[in-house]
Amino acid sequence: QVQLVESGGGLVQAGGSLRLSCAASGSIFSINAMAWGRQAPGKQRELVAVIRSGGSTNYADSVKGRFTISRDNAKNTVYLQMNSLKPEDTAVYYCNADLIRFAGGVAYNYWGQGTLVTVSS
Repeated sequence: QVQLVESGGGLVQAGGSLRLSCAASGSIFSINAMAWGRQAPGKQRELVAVIRSGGSTNYADSVKGRFTISRDNAKNTVYLQMNSLKPEDTAVYYCNADLIRFAGGVAYNYWGQGTLVTVSS
């Protein structure tokens, strides 16, 4: 079994900051990419930031310059620092991991349960 557990969501005023964390646990041999996605009410889930095992990152245009993704490989944890938050950032934020559970195994993709971020105007 693999679990991704997010934390750090909450209510913040526009212009404020939040830091999300996600810890992966269970039977894990290695983690390739980790990412954050979000889903606003009535909208499809979108990927906002990705960080690969080597440290390279990609961001959605809507969050570039405001959000920073990072990871602690020793703790199987990924973070999302969100600054200059806007009301349109309001969504459930989901952690994602592309990982291998056993040596010689294939990679599978997992999602966490999500944490709500609400940005008030």
